[in-house]
Amino acid sequence: MPEILVRREGAVGMAIMSNPDKYNAMSLQMWRDLSGRIAELDADPDVHVIVLAGDGDKAFVSGADISQFESQRTDAAAQERYNEAVDAAYLAPIKAGKPVIAQIRGICMGGGLGLAASCDLRICAEDARFRMPAARLSIGYKQPGVRRFVSLIGVQNTYDIFFTARTFGADEALRMGFASQVVPAAKLEETVLALAATIAENAPLTARAVKLTVNAYLGGVAGVDAAAAQAAIDACAGSEDYREGVRAFGEKRKPVFVGR
Repeated sequence: MPEILVRREGAVGMAIMSNPDKYNAMSLQMWRDLSGRIAELDADPDVHVIVLAGDGDKAFVSGADISQFESQRTDAAAQERYNEAVDAAYLAPIKAGKPVIAQIRGICMGGGLGLAASCDLRICAEDARFRMPAARLSIGYKQPGVRRFVSLIGVQNTYDIFFTARTFGADEALRMGFASQVVPAAKLEETVLALAATIAENAPLTARAVKLTVNAYLGGVAGVDAAAAQAAIDACAGSEDYREGVRAFGEKRKPVFVGR
């Protein structure tokens, strides 16, 4: 059954897109559930980092489940409901106060590419394959999504992947700046969990302030502006974690942060 699975590995919360028979293509219910699962992990005080991954070794997400389009996008109202669910899923990693990592193996195309672009970091296996096929379906890609791609890979690369709708590999994704690391497939989860563990040791208030600042700079995220970012920055200075960080530095020990 197509679903969003949740798994916890210490301070890491994983949301796993599971529809392996269709290369983890996203059903309408999966789009609807994903934003809620990410919000739940973001609200969990024991989770410091969120990881999005695909179920199995064939795909991250191959896109939307197009077989549902005739039944789920039958008229303007139904199409609007569908689009709202997709938009909420894209926004969920951006709105999360915690760092979100995309763990990408195999196919990452269409809606999967858009979802990965909404994450803060993207770690890819060498077998990852990417494609933005909007021009093969005559889809007008929304402005916030296009801005996100421009911010990640630049104007020329954005034009390239949208105009050509071609498939490209992990090495090119790294060259473009879409991927932050490319690793052997057998090392992918190990690498992601090690990175997440490193991030989880650091101050969560700092991570939140940085995310708000970046998203305020990029624009297109409701409720995120320079004032909200500055408030998060100011909150760090008066926090218990700041005092703990200063004490730990003076005592030459590892700080233990609590997120307040």
